[in-house]
Amino acid sequence: MIYTLAFIRHQNEFLMLNRLKQPWKGCWNGVGGKLEPNETLIDSIQREILEETGMNVCKYDIQYKGKLTWEPNDGSYLHLYLVNVENKIQTPIQTEEGILDWRPYRWIIDFDNLGVAHNIPYFLPKMLEPNRHHYHCIFDGNRLIDVLITPLEDTHA
Repeated sequence: MIYTLAFIRHQNEFLMLNRLKQPWKGCWNGVGGKLEPNETLIDSIQREILEETGMNVCKYDIQYKGKLTWEPNDGSYLHLYLVNVENKIQTPIQTEEGILDWRPYRWIIDFDNLGVAHNIPYFLPKMLEPNRHHYHCIFDGNRLIDVLITPLEDTHA
């Protein structure tokens, strides 16, 4: 299964979703979901952002930032996107997926913050750099063991 995941930024805050369902139930994460049949990656993330936040973002504001894989795994992976927006939506908002709210960057990447999906502090700072990366996360159950970060070829997968 192929997934897309976006991190929407306004200045020094990110619009995060506190998830009601697995994966990452009860944790703050970006917004995204499954790639639908015959859908491009950019169309998928644009659709997911609209469905989960009500925000209609322009394709030109969506930046591809890399790929995330994990183990154990069934062959699934996700593509990461950064979206810079000029205007914030009013939050908090209760949705079918969970609670949307703006969170400060430093709060999100704090390794002592156990309320954020555990791999985000490893990859979100790299997403703000110009280069793209492949993030491979190794888990033991729900416990993150390691994150391997390698440069990604400058092609959009």
